Amino acid sequence: MIFKALGIAMIFPTLAIAIFISWRTRHIMAELTHNIAITLWISANSMWMISEFFGVDEQVKPYCLIPFSLGLLVLFYYYLIYSPLHKKKEAATQSPVTEQVPVNKES
Repeated sequence: MIFKALGIAMIFPTLAIAIFISWRTRHIMAELTHNIAITLWISANSMWMISEFFGVDEQVKPYCLIPFSLGLLVLFYYYLIYSPLHKKKEAATQSPVTEQVPVNKES
């Protein structure tokens, strides 16, 4: 019984740290998307753990798929949409390399 209480109590600091890390990395899109996905997966695992502790896992397990799927969706967005578009925009804004012709100075 004490392990159930400790397990549930550990959810709050774990989620708080995950949210804090996500907030701190909000300016770096690659870090932010991964940290949001991790936060969502911690939420899904927490829901699953609580449902098994209280014996209602068959009713709650389908709902655990929601935050897990959202985490996957965030990563799919980053790798399939954001990152390729960002690389194309970055390549388009870079100036093309021009070939420099040597100048002959006749004295």
